[in-house]
Amino acid sequence: MRVLVDSTVWSHVLRRKTRPENAELSMQLATLLADRLVAIIGPIRQEVLSGIKENAYFEQLREELRAFLDIEITVDDYETAAAFYNACRSRGIQGSATDFLICAVAVRHDLAIFTTDADFAHYAKVLPITLYAPAR
Repeated sequence: MRVLVDSTVWSHVLRRKTRPENAELSMQLATLLADRLVAIIGPIRQEVLSGIKENAYFEQLREELRAFLDIEITVDDYETAAAFYNACRSRGIQGSATDFLICAVAVRHDLAIFTTDADFAHYAKVLPITLYAPAR
């Protein structure tokens, strides 16, 4: 199964490489990359690139991310994201528009979501999403 890698994972791996707690994330992402299972969407790309202070690093990271083509986001995805928001909200679960868009695209393309954001575990109680769990 292909995996939609959330900006939280990219950020931990790319911006915080030296932290020991990120070694496992780095290995998991490296395995997915080697197996060509990584997927990305425009909003995740934007989040990963946002806030980079050094222009040279921004350009380097932008070039590296260009190896991944964005999955096209459709009108149906936005409508599904709104329905997902409403379903979660009715159960007392809040989230961002981007999070629900990630969920909608993942469902449409049968992608697992690889994230460190604990909110997705709450969404999974209501939505038909699959969270990436690496093989041990």
